[in-house]
Amino acid sequence: MGPAELSRLGEIDRTERITSIYVQHGVDLEEQPHNFDVPPWLPTGDGFHSIPHQIGFCEEHIARGALLFGAFDGERLVGMGLMTPQVRPGIAQLAHLHVSDRYRGRGVGRRLVEKMAEAAREMGDLEMVVSSSPSANTVRFYMGCGFAPMAEPLAELFEKEPEDVHLSKRLD
Repeated sequence: MGPAELSRLGEIDRTERITSIYVQHGVDLEEQPHNFDVPPWLPTGDGFHSIPHQIGFCEEHIARGALLFGAFDGERLVGMGLMTPQVRPGIAQLAHLHVSDRYRGRGVGRRLVEKMAEAAREMGDLEMVVSSSPSANTVRFYMGCGFAPMAEPLAELFEKEPEDVHLSKRLD
């Protein structure tokens, strides 16, 4: 997927029902009840959950060397991932991953993670980190892909997303 296709982000249905979240304490995760419906992307505006903001976020990473990955059902974009290599020596960041609601649980996200990990390895990274939404479904997904909670998150990621769950995965 090329950077010119970022405007297609709005094709992804990010809606989700969240019933629990994790709070991270080092490598330990505490599950807590939570009640939230994630709305669709906002088509306009500059808020965090707007399409223009998300495109800008992706463009910033692409300017730093990130690779963009897409998953399609025919011509429709159903998943998108962004991997930034070498955020620190030997460490890649899974910077962005979204899969449309009705495609979750069907291997789309897992295949995107595998492709990003493969590309990171090819670029010399030995580890991949992700600053994950604390939703239980999202954290469980990453853990199912081989990620584990980090005892000490990367300071620059923790500063931006202190409520997130910070995970890492060896790429060997």
